[in-house]
Amino acid sequence: MSERKLITGPTFEEMLHPHLIDPETRARAHEARTKDPLASINLFNISWRDIDNKIQYAVLPPELTGVETPIAVLTSIHFPTRSHKVGATYSVLLEKELFGDVDPWKHTLLWPSTGNYGIGGAYVAGRMGCKSIVILPEEMSQERFDIIEEYGAQAIKTPGCESNVKEIYDKAKELMAADPDVRNLNQFEVMGNYRFHYYVTGNTIIDLAKELAEQGIGAGKASAYVSAMGSAGTIAAGDRLKQEWHDHKIVGLEPIQCPTLALNGYGGHDIQGIGDKHVTWIHNVYNMDAIMLIDDIESKLGLQLFADEGGKKALVDKIGMDPGLVDYLSTRVGISSICNIFGAIKTAKYYNMGKDDLVVTVATDGLDRYGSVMNDMRRDYGVVDEVEAVARVRSLFHARTTDHIWEGNADNRARWHNLKYYTWVEQQGKTVQELDAQKDPKWWESEQQRVFEIDEKLKEYRATQKA
Repeated sequence: MSERKLITGPTFEEMLHPHLIDPETRARAHEARTKDPLASINLFNISWRDIDNKIQYAVLPPELTGVETPIAVLTSIHFPTRSHKVGATYSVLLEKELFGDVDPWKHTLLWPSTGNYGIGGAYVAGRMGCKSIVILPEEMSQERFDIIEEYGAQAIKTPGCESNVKEIYDKAKELMAADPDVRNLNQFEVMGNYRFHYYVTGNTIIDLAKELAEQGIGAGKASAYVSAMGSAGTIAAGDRLKQEWHDHKIVGLEPIQCPTLALNGYGGHDIQGIGDKHVTWIHNVYNMDAIMLIDDIESKLGLQLFADEGGKKALVDKIGMDPGLVDYLSTRVGISSICNIFGAIKTAKYYNMGKDDLVVTVATDGLDRYGSVMNDMRRDYGVVDEVEAVARVRSLFHARTTDHIWEGNADNRARWHNLKYYTWVEQQGKTVQELDAQKDPKWWESEQQRVFEIDEKLKEYRATQKA
């Protein structure tokens, strides 16, 4: 690796607890958030917490959810790219640079993605001095392509929609074969993605559960964590939560139009960011308690409540939600966020949870990524007025059913694991021995422990720069 200075940001521990960052650095990062959002110092803004060290979240009321169980939603539009995926891409690239797998002055980076990971990769790589190419399906929202180019990366479109990931893989192989200096930071495979969510997201949720208990919400623990799977990075937080609370439930969500783990199924869908028609390498399926299916049209119909003025007004006047909460959510939820909320409601009902339980889920991005999608919804379904809004709350939220659920019993977990074979051994060059190793919890524990190794490596690098 070149002796030139690497551009780095926070440790895992500093992303979890940003008050540990050098105060001057943190102050400059906070100022740059609005004054110079493309400056490298913004890497120090990667955290679930704001400048006041407050976790960014909302607790959904029973007036919306129809269940007495509190549902807490971590929100992520305060991250530098307005999505938490920037944390995963930073963790991936930092590790690769520190250990010499990526030379920022030599290598071109590939970010295979269906949206937010590619956006995060374009942002992080540009701030860390790397050239990037983002590969994503042509049917993703136009906003995604615009943002990638704004961050200085090249976007390559592949055929299909959200679930057409093999086409992304094929294009990545083609680019790597043509240029030996291309490095593929495949979110579906690289464990830095897993580690960010295991350590930073997982421990943030532990802190949040304690904070909410002090407010009289829940009993100081999360009974369940619900997340749709795209790369299966975000759901890795559940591995940390299950270590903290052994009776904790990890629930994964898929589109009903593409039920890969649930039914070995396939198909196209439009919950952008999830349901990528394969089981990812970084998904610890042996820790899963259930897979549930959610409809993509219903998710978009639910999001439109927060996008249209009539919907927002009805949520306050007819449903009884706090106007401040409606305003908060109207910018902080996207299609997959609504999918996650539906899954959280389904989870509370399925496990017969009560008011002392707590279900936690994540809003991975905000409404700003879906303006074009919402325009299409208005064209196809009309603008939401108050009558329509009440009908949608009752039918989509309150009447959420407990069908299309597969429990994580021994047979199902084995099936979910075995599905990895077709992508990772047959197509991506893994060995059967490597695949079999993932059956052992110690394999995952060893990957989790690397968080501390990477933090120490970054601290050592910082020390060399001060010397």
